Amino acid sequence: MSSVITAGAVRSAGHARAPWDYWLIGAAAVLAALGMVMVYSASVDYAMRTQGHSAYFLWRHVLYLAAGLIVVGVVLRTRVRWWEAAGPLLLVVGLGLLVLVLVPGIGRHINGSSRWLHVGVVTVQPSEFMKLFMVVYVAGYLVRKQEELRRFTKGILMIGVVVAVVGVLLLQEPDLGSVVVICLTVLAMLFLGGIRFWHFMFVLGAGLGGMAALTWIAPYRMNRVTSFLDPWADPFNTGFQLVQALIAFGRGEWFGAGLGASVQKLSYLPAAHTDFLIAVIAEELGLFGVLSVIALYAIIAWRAFAIARQAESTGQLYGARLAQGLGLLLVLQAMINLGVNMGMLPTKGLTLPLMSYGGSSIIVSAAVVGLLLLIERESRGHVWGRR
Repeated sequence: MSSVITAGAVRSAGHARAPWDYWLIGAAAVLAALGMVMVYSASVDYAMRTQGHSAYFLWRHVLYLAAGLIVVGVVLRTRVRWWEAAGPLLLVVGLGLLVLVLVPGIGRHINGSSRWLHVGVVTVQPSEFMKLFMVVYVAGYLVRKQEELRRFTKGILMIGVVVAVVGVLLLQEPDLGSVVVICLTVLAMLFLGGIRFWHFMFVLGAGLGGMAALTWIAPYRMNRVTSFLDPWADPFNTGFQLVQALIAFGRGEWFGAGLGASVQKLSYLPAAHTDFLIAVIAEELGLFGVLSVIALYAIIAWRAFAIARQAESTGQLYGARLAQGLGLLLVLQAMINLGVNMGMLPTKGLTLPLMSYGGSSIIVSAAVVGLLLLIERESRGHVWGRR
């Protein structure tokens, strides 16, 4: 009898669930590690020319990744209910930062945009944090207004006003890319939260109409659209970035020219280590490398929605809505970045989450992963300090 019990216990232990979501951790870790390698490869020439040191951006990127790991550790020490309670406060903080970045003498102006703040020795991009704060807030809104979501005025219009205020502030920088990511993420969260289909279609149509109007009234945005449709019409001006990215994709073929062998990063492809990192990956690692990156983001999306389903099944509705929003935020931005690099979307100025160079982007991406791990553990009854 004892041997039967022992054998059963061993089988149960073998089928016990892992203490962490290793698929999520593995996908995020591989993306971050590959990003570190590719940031160095993409920036080595630019760093030597501008900073006099080939590893300048690499070491800074490593520090950002270390800070990201600290953020994950801090997030895992919190509780999901704390984030639910902090949603309105985080929204106010985010709005304050967006206003502050527009104040002359405080906001840092680079390449025609005011998107950065100096905080001591580091530079912070408030729009990156605003994306996360919006997801945290909207997830709480969907839980609080669960019974009213099917009524347009009380369910949809109010959150639409909040998104509009955030959008107006972001457009003053200007940062249309962040506006697109926030609008798409919030819209998808509303749909998953249970709004009426015709309400969803109306909001979607209004959003598309608004984007079209914003493009029409701003000549530089119109130039981006026209250059995106036919970049070869002006390959040395408005279509330059996209043409160089497409050349990188074409040169990479199936398995790439080899790690470090990119030609486009040598003063041809602007922002090679930030917005156009995937183009360098395509050139050096080929279609195989690009598909591998897409597969890793697909794993994160799968795990985010699996975590949301698990949380909802245990009655943790806020955790479910937050997990959905976090997965959408990360993957939608990655999809838009990939679309821009492949010539499928106009240039947006968005980084590749977990991979591209940029402290604010890395820290926010790390916080997203940390929150997903937190929701997953709490939905299984695992909380720090309690077994």
